[in-house]
Amino acid sequence: MVLGAYGFFGSRICAALARNPRLHLILAGRNANKATALAYQLGLNANHARELDATDPQLDLQLRKLKVNTLIHTAGPFQGQNYGVARAAIKAGANYFDLADGREFVTGITALDAQARAANVSVVSGVSSVPALSSAVVDEYRAEYSRLDAIRIGITSGATLPGSATLKAILGYCGRPFRVWENGRWETAHGWLDTQVHAFPRPVGARPLGRCDVPDLELLPQRYAGVKTVSFHAGFASFTGHKAVERLAQLVRDGRLKSLQRFGRPLGMLGRWIAPLVSDSGAMFVTLEGLDAEGRTQTLTWNLVAHENQGPNIPCAPSIALANKMVGGTALPAGAMPCMGLLNVAEILEPLKHLYIRELAPTVRVPGSASPGHR
Repeated sequence: MVLGAYGFFGSRICAALARNPRLHLILAGRNANKATALAYQLGLNANHARELDATDPQLDLQLRKLKVNTLIHTAGPFQGQNYGVARAAIKAGANYFDLADGREFVTGITALDAQARAANVSVVSGVSSVPALSSAVVDEYRAEYSRLDAIRIGITSGATLPGSATLKAILGYCGRPFRVWENGRWETAHGWLDTQVHAFPRPVGARPLGRCDVPDLELLPQRYAGVKTVSFHAGFASFTGHKAVERLAQLVRDGRLKSLQRFGRPLGMLGRWIAPLVSDSGAMFVTLEGLDAEGRTQTLTWNLVAHENQGPNIPCAPSIALANKMVGGTALPAGAMPCMGLLNVAEILEPLKHLYIRELAPTVRVPGSASPGHR
């Protein structure tokens, strides 16, 4: 079952899972008409659509009645959301995945570990670009380093803005303080500030990126012992749009505005108006810095580039991959955990192969070399 099936990410996940003949897909959400319309659009019938509210106190009974084996929760924003849906899945004896990128939500999911183990189900949070894909990239190239000092992650969107839930989450922490692991100690940063211009591969090019509060900032220093710096920045394709949000974030930081969440609708409308003038390409990078096997300073950068506004499919890929992996017979560990170590990069990118999304060979820079190398 996909909860929030007809939403920005849910509809993409449903489209992919509907192609797997080995699973029975249920499209769920608060609006039965929208769920039914999507079912027909995907070549399914109305029996695959259900009206379901994530806040229903009897959600577990409905999941049990429908014999749901696995629930994919896409109905964000997850910032400030409780674990009601995950608890309902556990009570119903169903596995649970979510696309959460809320720092406290993803890191706190382990509070359900004992309950999930007792029910012999897997409860996995952050089955998305972060931390699922980001940590998979670090896992893949960690062996290239005798000492890993820094992990830097960045994402830039194409012309299509994130869904309303994601935009609301971003605006919720703009200008607000949060902890970042810098040079071996916790420092304070502010959402969407500390703007950097990052040079992505062509055709994306230079894009502005601001600080974002994501689970990786807490999880990666724990997962990779000894790393001294973990950073995450994100931005829009439009410099003008990015600077507008940055300016508003400064007002929140300075106490002149309480929050930017009320600007979600006008910013979303502005984004749709200027979309035809903005690049349809987005990208993600993960950079590792440290010492290679021979003790030399080394910087490795992995890139993923999306064209034709297909970038929003990237956060959906880990949940699709995890569902397909489980249907294929792979048993997931019982318990509650952030999505790290459950999928490798190739598995996550498999559902994206038919799209205009490509992984680039990582560039490697070692001081003294004539030019960056590729692997």
